[in-house]
Amino acid sequence: MNKGIWYAIGAYTLWGLFPIYWKGLQHVPALQVLGHRILWSFLLLIMVILVSRQWTAFRLRALTRHTLPVYLAAALLIAVNWLTYIWAINAGYVVESSLGYFINPLLSVLLGVIFLRERLRPLQWLPVGLAAVGVVYLALVYGSLPWIALTLAFTFGFYGLVKKTAPLGSLYGLTLETGILFLPALGYLILAGTRGQGAFLRSGTVSDLLLVGAGLVTTVPLLMFASAAQRIPLSLVGILQYIAPTLQFLLGVLVYREPFSPARLTGFGIVWLALIIYAVEGFFAQRRQPAPLRAKC
Repeated sequence: MNKGIWYAIGAYTLWGLFPIYWKGLQHVPALQVLGHRILWSFLLLIMVILVSRQWTAFRLRALTRHTLPVYLAAALLIAVNWLTYIWAINAGYVVESSLGYFINPLLSVLLGVIFLRERLRPLQWLPVGLAAVGVVYLALVYGSLPWIALTLAFTFGFYGLVKKTAPLGSLYGLTLETGILFLPALGYLILAGTRGQGAFLRSGTVSDLLLVGAGLVTTVPLLMFASAAQRIPLSLVGILQYIAPTLQFLLGVLVYREPFSPARLTGFGIVWLALIIYAVEGFFAQRRQPAPLRAKC
């Protein structure tokens, strides 16, 4: 099997198993977990850049007046996404979080139409409409909008939109994003520590290792994904991305025993049907393209 496929499977599997990791930090406030995730991710990414002797290239390409505003927007979006996800996992909303990442691909398609003037094939409108029906149905079932799922979907969708037009690759981009957030995160963690509210070095060795390891579990799947995207068609990457929310959903229902009523199953089922139609339509559209075009996708 193509090495790129294994990289993609590995990345999406790690992302799908994230709830297990964050549940290990359930005793730590979500904002502190986020602070440590930013802090250690940035330090690890800078280390990678320094060891690989890319600092000069990174500085020249990243630290410009044209680049910084773009990545400031990306940094704020990913910070809200990470904070919402960490809080939701530890508050017992693993299933609803998975819904956000099931919805995200279809939302990204819609954002491309609205902001990038991309055109959808006629059959692609069907899954987009079905996903909207599923969300409305779930809102009626909940008695309110599934705000966790929508926050995750919209923040990651707009993050992807910003990154689509951004000039840097994934390594430099994430380094700059976490670098922008580094000082606020460090300041908050120092403040929490001086007030006696910081969890680091106060909650045991396992907790400390998990907080430091938040940087590793953030960067490793990202680098695996970047390697996969270079080796396999984007259409295959798109299909494999459903590994992550599927694993999250299964963890929420089977491991953490979150409630999943028949009414919620119906709402999720509508979204899943939309994703199946979207994937099948994309597969056959890809097959209809001439071979040279398929090779570039």
